[in-house]
Amino acid sequence: MNLFELGTKIKTLRKEQKMTQEELAKSAGISRVTLGKIEKGHFGSVSVKTLDLIVSTLGYEIELKTKNGFGLPVLDG
Repeated sequence: MNLFELGTKIKTLRKEQKMTQEELAKSAGISRVTLGKIEKGHFGSVSVKTLDLIVSTLGYEIELKTKNGFGLPVLDG
């Protein structure tokens, strides 16, 4: 998964688990506004730790993979 796809994937997983943004944000210890921005692909200065808290709350983890070709770093999580 490319970095720019991560926000969409987080949103999809959250909805599959029937969680609101507020519920996921609270469980991950972040603001709902921050989660909303991430889901829209606006990462700004979001830390890897914040992303890890979100995906961990959803029952996943971030995994680094060998990059194939050019583009953004690849994260699977």
